[in-house]
Amino acid sequence: MTQPVAVEFIAADADLLDAAEGRIAVFVGPDGQLDMLAKRVNRNTKGAVQKAVSDEKWAKRKAGEVVTLSYPAGNAKAVDIVVLDKKAGADDSRKAGAALARARGTDPVILAAARLKHAEEVALGAVLRTYTFTDHKTGDQGPVPAGLQVMVSDVDAATAAYVPKAALAEGVFLTRDLVSEPANVLTTTEFANRAAALADLGVEIEILEEDQLAELGLRAMLCVGQGSVSPSKLVVMQWKGGKEGDAPLALVGKGVVFDTGGISLKPAAGMEDMTMDMGGAGVVTGVMKTLALRKAKANVVGIIGLVENMPSGNATRPGDIVRTMKGDTVEIINTDAEGRLVLCDALWYTQERFNPAGVIDLATLTGAIIIGLGHEHAGVFSNNDVFCDAFLTAARAENEGAWRMPLAPAYDKQLASPIADMKNVGGRPAGSITAAQYLLRFVKEETPWIHLDIAGVASRAEHILHPKGASGWGVMALDRLVRDQYEG
Repeated sequence: MTQPVAVEFIAADADLLDAAEGRIAVFVGPDGQLDMLAKRVNRNTKGAVQKAVSDEKWAKRKAGEVVTLSYPAGNAKAVDIVVLDKKAGADDSRKAGAALARARGTDPVILAAARLKHAEEVALGAVLRTYTFTDHKTGDQGPVPAGLQVMVSDVDAATAAYVPKAALAEGVFLTRDLVSEPANVLTTTEFANRAAALADLGVEIEILEEDQLAELGLRAMLCVGQGSVSPSKLVVMQWKGGKEGDAPLALVGKGVVFDTGGISLKPAAGMEDMTMDMGGAGVVTGVMKTLALRKAKANVVGIIGLVENMPSGNATRPGDIVRTMKGDTVEIINTDAEGRLVLCDALWYTQERFNPAGVIDLATLTGAIIIGLGHEHAGVFSNNDVFCDAFLTAARAENEGAWRMPLAPAYDKQLASPIADMKNVGGRPAGSITAAQYLLRFVKEETPWIHLDIAGVASRAEHILHPKGASGWGVMALDRLVRDQYEG
């Protein structure tokens, strides 16, 4: 697994800045006022810091912007002056950390952050932006990013505040690694093995194999993977940190390790991106790691359906009819609408076994959600306003874009089949909505439910907190939801 860079909080000591040979980062608010550490760096740079923040452009700069003095006087290789108010919140602090990570590259750096209210958030932003996936590159990759030293006024308090942030970074990195892996490496078996490694952190793991799934009646899920040599699996991860007997929050993830479309074969152009079609399962696994690392005082179960959708002589055909675990029959119109077949059985299994307090499923489900929301927001569908609002509040707090989409019985007519209880697709109009309406049929009336269509956000262009590729979207929002709503 890609390891986050180390973060060390140290006592504010201006004398250490005199001898620093790497980079130094100082933080100055829009008012241009220098604190003790910034004044020492200003002295060492013969007034260059003060000159930079006295420029008329300084007050117009946005929080998190970085001005670099590339060849300062003194021992430092560079001085990064960061626009950040001392009382800045988590979002601006993380953006500032991410901007510093981009500026410093792999150089060692001391963050003179004693004036900041949320130095731990600056560190988290820097760590998240430092992520790179190099497992399959050969040869010399150059220097590895150095760790971060963060000067603070209270080392013990900052260190304690960073502990859950470090757990968050580990969960995000695990999700990014899983989404980044090629399908010849991350097979269904390998994915299950990586999830099983969470047992070392206290997560209870079960891996249900195809014979067990068949006996339980998960025929819709099994039909997706029957054309592949990779066996379909359902992985159950339980974190029991709450009170015994309390109903758990359930997270259910689509884990299609590669999606060719099956017999309804996708176009060749862009098919290589379908290694990320297990993004929902990747998020669930990352969240479970974060919860275990920080010893969350909540009961949470994570369930991931792992399949590979391949064309073969044994693959499911358009026109086939399958019976779900619930008992409903589905006419397969398009074998490329496979994620909902995995999820409908996984959702029903989850409710039947765990009677959860609420269920959230995550899936790279539809291209239609990208047309509607682009790559900034996940689509959010729900049958419960209170539950949905709690999630949206958590997503906003973590600055993970999420936008609620409608559900309505009028869309159900698009799923009507003349020969089965329903079709698995409803045509092009409102494609992401009809997919959610399909899943809603497998949610019990009394179960609060959220469906997150993350097709646009699981992997995307370079963003504030990550380079191009896997984002880890959702780990932070779901961890926040658990902290705010399910921990006493």
